[in-house]
Amino acid sequence: MGRKRDRWDSDSDSDAPSRSSRTQQRPDRTPRKSPSHDKSIRSPGYSSRSRSASPSDRDRSIPRHNFHWFGCRSVDNYARIGKIDEGTYGVVSKARDKQTGEVVALKQVKMSADVCHEGFPATALRETNVLLALDHPNIIKVREMVVGSTPDKVFMVMDYAENDLKTVMESKMTQPFLQSEVKYLLQCLLRAVAYMHDHWFLHRDLKTSNLLYDSRGVLKVCDFGLARKYESPIRAYTQLVVTLWYRAPELLLGATTYSTAVDMWSVGCIFAELVLMKPLFPGRGEIDQMDQIFSLLGSPSTDNWPGLADLPNAQNIKWKWQKESRLREKFPRTASFAGGNALSNAGLDLLSKLLAYDPKQRLSAKDALDHEYFKEAPALKARELMPTFPA
Repeated sequence: MGRKRDRWDSDSDSDAPSRSSRTQQRPDRTPRKSPSHDKSIRSPGYSSRSRSASPSDRDRSIPRHNFHWFGCRSVDNYARIGKIDEGTYGVVSKARDKQTGEVVALKQVKMSADVCHEGFPATALRETNVLLALDHPNIIKVREMVVGSTPDKVFMVMDYAENDLKTVMESKMTQPFLQSEVKYLLQCLLRAVAYMHDHWFLHRDLKTSNLLYDSRGVLKVCDFGLARKYESPIRAYTQLVVTLWYRAPELLLGATTYSTAVDMWSVGCIFAELVLMKPLFPGRGEIDQMDQIFSLLGSPSTDNWPGLADLPNAQNIKWKWQKESRLREKFPRTASFAGGNALSNAGLDLLSKLLAYDPKQRLSAKDALDHEYFKEAPALKARELMPTFPA
């Protein structure tokens, strides 16, 4: 006879539709203190500085009963409302705290069949450690960890956000963002990224579907499944990170030593997407991705990218020669306060510096926050005046 299923089984919510356009919904806030709530969850054999999500890491596991040792509360303290989404590393549900009535997001960590017999997956534990280590108003915060009736049911409790920016732009907006609104959203993102980088974390998967947007106009970075602590001097990491459309050219050309600049390229792509209301480089594969980048920005060379020749794939890939950047054609100049695909000279300068080929010349998050673009008119819109959208 099989095990009796309970209401927290990941496929027991047929009455709650999934939102296919969102990859992982996870909101934030200050953690609720409980006996289990420590700033990092440590387990035998695990280090918060361990390497990123390589295949060997994904297969590795940590003894799952550690969460019970920490005295985590039961998931039964929450009443499930419906399913939000299911991503690579877990199922996210909307739930209500039975004691306070507050609506939260619960992410159930996904256990593969083999891992369930061995322990808690190291990739999920790494993400949990990162989120517990970060505390910023524009970054998702894990409030607490809760457990189900069996050791394979472990959940992260986070604030609930109604939307992500990808869903908002694709299906809920009839007009583009105003320039003042783009500035507000970009500033929120840059503040979060600057905080992460100041604390020696790389996100490595920044994209609009990983930017939550709630009913109060608050933007929060989520989905830290590929995040990792980085070091100085820079070590070799996997280049198989960052969703293709937001992937920096050095990663496309095989770089394994990289740093914060890979996140900043993604920020540049997101900035352009907020203006255009569509992805800047929607490549159909890695070669097409590079073709789209080089066609718009001009071909890379050792003049504008001194380290180009040292990249593993630089000699193996041939591309069409495009001498000049065509960014200004893509983003025409304007002096008006209207939205659309227009960018001022300062806005285009900021975008160009975020999309610099040479990672050493790419603008940092701190420097981007101090750019003239945020000082010129129109001023960025106040959070209280930002548009909001139903769930």
